[in-house]
Formats: sequence, C-alpha cells, structure tokens
Amino acid sequence: MKTITTPIIPTKQTFFKVDAPHDLDLQAICVFAAIGFFLDADTYFKDTKVLRPGTEYTLDDSDKILDAKTYFNWHYTPRDISFNQVLEEYKILFEKIVSEQALDKQVILPLSGGLDSRTQAVALKKIGAEVFSYSYDFENGYPETKIAKHIAKTCGFNFQDYKINKGYLWSVIEDLAKINGCYSDFTSPRQMAILNEFENMGDVFSLGHWGDVLFDSMNLPALTHQAQVDALMNKLLKRGGLEFATSLWKLWELEGHFKDYFRHRISALLHTININDTNAKLRAFKSKYWAPRWTSVNLSIFSKAKPITLPYYDDRMCEFICTVPEEYLKNRQLQIAYIKQSAPELAKIEWQDHRPFNLCNYHLNKSPYNLPYKIINKLKRELKGLSGNPYVQRNWELQFLGTDNTYFLKKNILESGLETWIPLSFLKAQLNAFFQGNSLRQAHSISILLTLSLFNQKHWHA
Repeated sequence: MKTITTPIIPTKQTFFKVDAPHDLDLQAICVFAAIGFFLDADTYFKDTKVLRPGTEYTLDDSDKILDAKTYFNWHYTPRDISFNQVLEEYKILFEKIVSEQALDKQVILPLSGGLDSRTQAVALKKIGAEVFSYSYDFENGYPETKIAKHIAKTCGFNFQDYKINKGYLWSVIEDLAKINGCYSDFTSPRQMAILNEFENMGDVFSLGHWGDVLFDSMNLPALTHQAQVDALMNKLLKRGGLEFATSLWKLWELEGHFKDYFRHRISALLHTININDTNAKLRAFKSKYWAPRWTSVNLSIFSKAKPITLPYYDDRMCEFICTVPEEYLKNRQLQIAYIKQSAPELAKIEWQDHRPFNLCNYHLNKSPYNLPYKIINKLKRELKGLSGNPYVQRNWELQFLGTDNTYFLKKNILESGLETWIPLSFLKAQLNAFFQGNSLRQAHSISILLTLSLFNQKHWHA
C-alpha cells in the first residue's frame, strides 16, 4: 500500500483508474467544451479520474484507491482583527514563503503589468534574491513589456522582453499537446512560445498564479444557493460555450439537456462547500474546482523546463485567506497596501488594469479623468488597423487569423480523424461560422475543436 496526499491547490493532475469501460466520457467533454476545463475528477475517459485536492489517499499495489480522507475543507472563519494587523500578517507570511522557495536559487520571475508578480518582485527584492525576470507581449498588441521592464529596472533585476509572434502555435502544437495532455486549449499558454528560452534563465520559477482570486472579491451581495449557481455559470461559461456544448450534446444524443446537466453539476459541487458568505464561498469554489483543473494544467509548461514554486498556492496561504474578513479582500486592497508600504517606488509604476494610472491614483480611472487616455488609445488601435496590422488583443487572434493560420487551423481540425466521433459536416460548419460570421463568438468553439483534434491524434487514436 501507499499514500498520496494532494495539496489544497495541486500544481498538477494525478490520474488514477476506476472500474469502467475505456470509453470517452462525452458528458464530461461537453462540460470541457463549454468552460475550457474538466470539472471535479472528470477526464476524457470514463475509466480515468483525477485525485481531488486537499485529500489523503490510500492505494493498493495496483494503484486502486482503498480509502480517501479529506484533510482540508475551505471555510470562512473571519477574525476580529484590524486591516493593519492582517496586512502585517500577510507581509510576514508571504515573504516567509517566497524566501523558503527562493533559498539559494536564482529565481525566474515572469513579470506582467498587474499586481501578483509585482508583489513577488517586492518580496524577492526585500530578501535580496538573485532574479532573472522576463515578460512578453503580442505582435501588434499592447506593449505589456514596457511596465514589466520598468518594474525590473526599479528592483535591479535582470530582464528580457519577448515578442509572441503570429502563428507560433503551429510549430509547437504537438509538443504542447503532449505536455498539457490536451486538458487546456492551446492558445492561452503564451509561455509555450519561449519554452526553449527558459533553459538559460535561472534555477526555479516563482509564479504568481491565483493571487488575483485569493486576494479579491466578486463584490456580490448575499445570494441564495440558486443565485450563486447562476453567478458561477455566468463566470464559467466561455463566450459561445453554452451553445457549442449544447450542439455536441444533441449531436451525441445524450440524455436530457446540457444546460440542466451543467447546472446540476455546479449546484452539487457548490453544496460541498460549507460557507455562508457568498463571496467567500464562490472564491472557495474557484480554488477547489477551477484552479486545479484550469490554472494548474498549463503550469506543466513551466515545469517541463525548470522546477516551479507558487507562493499563492502554498497551503499556508490558503489557510490564511480563510480567516481574513471579506471586506479586507475587496478590490485587491491588501496587495496594494503591501506594495505601497514595502516598495512605494513600485506602487508609482503604471497598473495595466487601470492604465495609465498607478497604485496610488487608480481611483481616478473613471470619467472624465480617463477620457484622454481612452480617446488616444482608441485612435492608436484604429490607425494600426488602417495600416494593415490590426491591433491584437486576444491570444486566438494571433493564432487563427490570416492566410497561413487559416490553412493550419483547417488542416489540424479537418485532417485529424476527429470525424470518427464528430461529423465532418459539423466541423466544417463551425469553421465556416468562425471565418464567415462572428469570429469573436466562435473563437472558443474553434479553440476547443483544435484541442480535441490533437487529443484524438495523440491520446485517443494514437
């Protein structure tokens, strides 16, 4: 016998077998088509499941589960404590975790224009870590590296900027399908474009994933259970995802209606969380079911190159967040206060989500104060479009649009053998709707079909 204890937020999926036919789990695949990841323990196959978070498993010699005990349940137990006390506790805990993870190593820090990587930069600078930082932006997109470079220079970090070029996906798509197992779409993980660059950067990644969920609030009022389910469905469903999944459900002649099935699944999973506060409960839901099956999937690209550390995934951080009053988590105020107190020079650097404002004046990001920036930014985008280089805002625009991308996209979907379980007429209709109709509405569906095409080749009919 052996035991496996999964973290509160696992960094990777651990699969195990159950007594069931080795058939495609079409219901689970419909959910994947709707939201872009698998729910709970689901996988592509009926006989394969994923170990759940925060659980201690006992397995026999053939890796069958004999016993499973949950050791952590998300809760909301707010303490009677001041904001400044919470801030001090957060600072001590966060810097302790970062210090332990960075001990005697050269840290690789992906920098963005947001808050999570900026908090890491603060902590790494304070402990005197050796840091190699980098950032990237899209070809013909917003120059995100500008903010990251400013942060790195202020901290004294080594820095390298990269450009994510149009159509890079087709040269790496087969490797990516093997690395993430086709449990995520292929357009989201931009880091795949520079995978070969990681080798010479440092010893260990410090990744800021999930800080934006733990240290923020959905700012919802107290909701009934059904209203919480509605809120989650709205949050989870991708643009066009419900219609796409419903079409597959009907195509495969599954019992009932997809929307009813999906609602029932979300409701049942939400019932596993014993929290009364609406915002704390939805944060717990996302941390229990979303982070391990979506966010963690593409961590495999980083870990393919070097070991990874995630301060916001640390069990101690999860336990800490359960005791913080919800009012202190709203609008990222703890992270903002930490940066302003510990590194005021970093607080004065532009915040991408509120550009051109920073952490000291982002409250001015409203009319009429932000009108000049909005007008100028819109003119810049329109001029780019007139020059023949449309402004790129989304990952799929870089990979799906243009003559070469169209060729490779159609080739991968239509010549993958996927028609053995999704009719060719359906595949062609989806592609036509994307290229001749509303590409924004259809982009997610095409991204999922591309993922299923590689899954079919690499993991199903390999």
